[in-house]
Amino acid sequence: MSRIFLISLCLMPTMALAHPGHGTEAAFLSGVSHPIGGLDHVLAMLAVGLWAGISGGRAFWALPLAFVAAMIAGGALGATGVGFPAVEPMILASIIVIGALAALALRPGLAVSVALVALFGLAHGHAHGTEGPAGDLALYAAGFALATMALHLAGMALVRLAPLMVARASAAVTALGGAALAFG
Repeated sequence: MSRIFLISLCLMPTMALAHPGHGTEAAFLSGVSHPIGGLDHVLAMLAVGLWAGISGGRAFWALPLAFVAAMIAGGALGATGVGFPAVEPMILASIIVIGALAALALRPGLAVSVALVALFGLAHGHAHGTEGPAGDLALYAAGFALATMALHLAGMALVRLAPLMVARASAAVTALGGAALAFG
């Protein structure tokens, strides 16, 4: 009986999408899946959350919010065909740089930190916008913004719930993962 139940659960989304009228849902889900479907985006967004949590103070919310705001702007640029130099190298650099800053618990000042994550957020957003569907861009952007915020919150929560050394070690692993993606 449990096998039949599991099989039917697996088939339900497919059956539901067999009917017309799912364009907007598909755009939103496509937006959600883009950041969580790529290791480069996952690592960078976790790193932002880790750095925000480790930095504390006003950076706790300023860093993730700056990243998301810049990412949405970058998404608009990408969706409209406006170029952005070296998007992929910037994405990989974001993982390494932000992961290292978090691992070393470096706090270069709020303005510099916000500018840095915003620059990297633009690159991530441009990639999302360029690779997004031609349909409902607002729902697609809402999806990738929501997934990004969830990943930031996961990093921030790790800092709050685990010992600081675990959070910093996680950030170091993130930076090393970025280096492996960039140079491996």
